[in-house]
Amino acid sequence: MRSIGCIWNDLSDKKIDILVKRTSKRLIANGIVTKSEAIIFIFINFLLGSIPLFFISKFSIALCLIALPLIVSYPFMKRITWWPQLWLGINFNWGVFVGYYALTNFNADYSLLLFYFGCIFWTIAYDTLYGFQDIKDDEKIGVKSTSIKFKKTPKVFLISNYMMCFVFWIISFSIIMVDILFLLLFCILFLSIIIITIKTKLNDPLSCENSFKYNSYFGFFTSLLLIYWNIILT
Repeated sequence: MRSIGCIWNDLSDKKIDILVKRTSKRLIANGIVTKSEAIIFIFINFLLGSIPLFFISKFSIALCLIALPLIVSYPFMKRITWWPQLWLGINFNWGVFVGYYALTNFNADYSLLLFYFGCIFWTIAYDTLYGFQDIKDDEKIGVKSTSIKFKKTPKVFLISNYMMCFVFWIISFSIIMVDILFLLLFCILFLSIIIITIKTKLNDPLSCENSFKYNSYFGFFTSLLLIYWNIILT
C-alpha cells in the first residue's frame, strides 16, 4: 500500500517532477515508465497489499477504506493549500488506528488519539525539512508547502512542530505507563532530533536530506524503546 501511494504521487506529479532538478530523473516523470505500466504495477501492489485484510477485524478494514480518499487526494493538496504536509500527516499516520484496532476491540482510547496527533506534528516537521530541498524550484513552479510558507522563520516552525509532537507523545506514554527510565530515554532521544534540526543548513539540499533521513532513525529507535518496554511489561 505504501508503494501504491508513491506510484500514485509520481503519476499525479509527473508534470511537476520534470521541472524540479531533484525529481526530474524519476522514472515516471521522464517517461521511462509509462502510465499504463504504472497502473499495472499499482494493481499488482493492491492485490498484495489487500492480503492482510483477510486477517484483521471488520472495523480495521473499514478504517483502511476510509483512508483511501485521503491518500488519493494528497498529491493535489500542494496545488490548493500551503499545508500539504498536514494532509500527509493525517493520512500517512492512519496506520496507527488500523494497527491498534486490528489487535483489540473498538474503544475510545485517548492515549492512542494523542499519539496519532503527535505523529501528525512529527510528519509536518520532517516533511517540511524534505520540502526545503526543492524550495527554489517549487517557488518558480508555484507549488505550495509549509517550507515556503514559513521560510522566514523555518527553524521556529520546525522546532515548534517537533515540540508539539513531543508533548502529545509524552502525555500519551504517561497515560499508558509510569516508567521514569523509559521517559528519560525518550527525552534524550528526542533531544537528538532537536539538535540535528538546529544544525541543519536549510539552504543546503544535502543537509536537508540528511536531517530528513535522520527522522527514520529517530522513529526506528523510538519503536525499539516501545518494544523493549512492552517486553519488560509483559
